[in-house]
Amino acid sequence: MLPTKIVAIGAGSDVFGLNTLATLLRSERLRGSHLALVDRDAETLARVERLARRINTAWRAQMTITAHTHHADALRDAAFVICAIEVTPRETLWKSDFEIPLKYGVRQPYAENGGPGGFAHAARNLTPIMEIVRAMEQICPNALFINFTNPMQRICDAIARYSAIRVVGLCHQIGAGYAMVGKVLADDLGIHVPAGFTDTRASIATMPPRHHVRDQALRLLDIQAAGLNHFTWMLALREKATGRDLYPLFRERWATFDPNFEPLTRRVFDAFGLFPIPGDQHLCEYLPWLSDPLTKPWDKYAIGLYEWDARSRQRDEGRERIAQMGTGALGIDTLRNVESEGAAEVIESVAGAENRYWLAVNVPNDGCITNLPGGAIVEVPGVLTGAGVRGLSVGALPEPIAELCRREITAARLGVDAVLHGDRQTARQCLLLSPTITDLDVAQQILDDYLTTYREYLPTFWN
Repeated sequence: MLPTKIVAIGAGSDVFGLNTLATLLRSERLRGSHLALVDRDAETLARVERLARRINTAWRAQMTITAHTHHADALRDAAFVICAIEVTPRETLWKSDFEIPLKYGVRQPYAENGGPGGFAHAARNLTPIMEIVRAMEQICPNALFINFTNPMQRICDAIARYSAIRVVGLCHQIGAGYAMVGKVLADDLGIHVPAGFTDTRASIATMPPRHHVRDQALRLLDIQAAGLNHFTWMLALREKATGRDLYPLFRERWATFDPNFEPLTRRVFDAFGLFPIPGDQHLCEYLPWLSDPLTKPWDKYAIGLYEWDARSRQRDEGRERIAQMGTGALGIDTLRNVESEGAAEVIESVAGAENRYWLAVNVPNDGCITNLPGGAIVEVPGVLTGAGVRGLSVGALPEPIAELCRREITAARLGVDAVLHGDRQTARQCLLLSPTITDLDVAQQILDDYLTTYREYLPTFWN
């Protein structure tokens, strides 16, 4: 029933938090709901609350706005809990996740969601995430947990296997697939490709032109993709207006397209026969061919690292922008057009019993992909209904692709088990299944360094 109560944890996020805030408050369906903002940083929370109240008044959203520095104070009567938290300082820790294995000769290609960095990243975030989940079990056990926190697969797996709370993970990475397909088929579909769309990296410079192509492609095309978060594969490609199968045309155009555009994606597409959706920078995390110190494949495929310093500066600028919008020094009309991350649509559909198709949901595998383990978190197309979020069945993946996914599923589950039980042997097994690890001793050295360096964030290993 609408209106409803929504709790937004990590409300101070300058991207996910701001986008989610704006899309919730602009929703006609959610008018009159209760929006509880949660952020542990009181100063950040105050900035976001001021902005939320300004938007609420200006857009006549008629919401009840409350602000809380602890999630437990906000959860009573909650029907939806949106989580976009990160242990801070985000970029500093991410860079450290990359640099620690370097000391032992292991160069990860990205270090966010897969491999040793994926283990460390998940391990830090799981403690506060599970604190929220345990509180939900006591206070609002029927609420739906909408997750944005990475590593998506590992966070959702922990909630699905270790609690009774319903969980769905939302990610916009399928947009990279739309952007790539749109660029390749631009002449055939009349898509305008601006200068600067050179790759799918999470680069501040290349994102605006890429999103311009993505938005046009979303209007014209329907892509069915499935697999794991940041590791999905294009199963079908159709033109929306006619239903025409465009996969054959895409293969033909791709074969003669610029070989320097997403070169890793090109090689993997050629080897496995399905087009990888995420783009090189995320795809590289799950493959065992990107870390050889002799051949240096990161140079061959031009795999760039995350822009840690630039992103940290952008985060500071985002916080200042939120503050200025909250005080009225900046206008808020631009927020009407921000990109939805999907939380508003999920809440509208579930609370309002409104059927809606969604391109990508991360949910436990209940027959969605028939040759991946049951219960594993998979990313598939989904339907949003009054009964909740359900992943659609896409059948089986090609067996070689399924095997790559199964190995990542096993590593992710081992990492979750290790953190929640404080089990160092299981943590070592997780690292040994990493695509970047080729030596037993090195796996142990990296694990010991991670556990020592991040001791304050990893209480289960030290109790």
